[in-house]
Amino acid sequence: MSARDVLLQIGQVLTVLVLAPLIQGIILQFEERVQRAQGPGIFQPYRDLWKLFHKQIVVPQTASWLFWITPIVAFTCMLVVPILIPVLTNFPLPESDMGDILGGGLVLTLGSFMIILAGLDTSSAYGGIGSSRAVMVSILAEPTLILVFVGITLLARSMLPFVVNHLLVASWPVYWSPAHLFLVAAFFILLLVETDRMPIHSSTHIEVYMIEEGRILEYSGPLLALLKWASAMKQFILYTIFCNVLILPWGLSIEGSALGAVGAAAGLVIKFVIVARVVVFVETAQSRLRFYRYQEPLAASFLLAMLSIAGTQLS
Repeated sequence: MSARDVLLQIGQVLTVLVLAPLIQGIILQFEERVQRAQGPGIFQPYRDLWKLFHKQIVVPQTASWLFWITPIVAFTCMLVVPILIPVLTNFPLPESDMGDILGGGLVLTLGSFMIILAGLDTSSAYGGIGSSRAVMVSILAEPTLILVFVGITLLARSMLPFVVNHLLVASWPVYWSPAHLFLVAAFFILLLVETDRMPIHSSTHIEVYMIEEGRILEYSGPLLALLKWASAMKQFILYTIFCNVLILPWGLSIEGSALGAVGAAAGLVIKFVIVARVVVFVETAQSRLRFYRYQEPLAASFLLAMLSIAGTQLS
């Protein structure tokens, strides 16, 4: 274990930590532009976090210890996943072998699970609504996410995302194979769901649409800041998996030099901007769906993942 590799691993975590609010701001700015509005600017998420960290914490009387530890657990989970995936380099770093792609998915799910429990913990009506709806969506979303990861594993014959990256970079026939394209389409739908961009989701405090906001409505101050920051990091991580492992696996540092790592971080932002434009277009081009139709895009994603696995086994 060299000092360079340790610094690169720390750099990967810091990249997710620091740039996650920026990507959130860029996406929100795209949404405002599509709606012909000016918007608050791409650095607004940083200002929001700064403001929340300087506010007082107000805790409901019905809250238990679970309410307090959930933001810490969710935030910590988002710091662990960047260790396991290719963020800046296309080769494993010292601690990258402590978990595979399914382990990373489990850590992501743990953070969401804790937030669901925290939403129910306060006995708030809005928290109950948000948590129950989140569970209904996750009943289809989480198995589909596992199927996508299984499809990626079968495609590369490995459970390490770095191997998938190398395979897609080295083999154009595999990149354009139906199995890989089905995985890209299935994960893109999951990306919309997991980042609250599905047409039934809304980031406003409107009860009809409230899902993610409902679960954390009772939080305030630094605890809310940690949850907001964790949500932005989860979005960053999912975008990283989608870009660096599935659709745009180029542009990562090969030798691990400082210049290469900085270039990889800049390239990552460019990739995210491209994907974010497509996500915003798909989200805004669709009409709002009634909540009971949430299963339609998720069922399509599930079917695409199954087709990819079948295609991998037949090839």
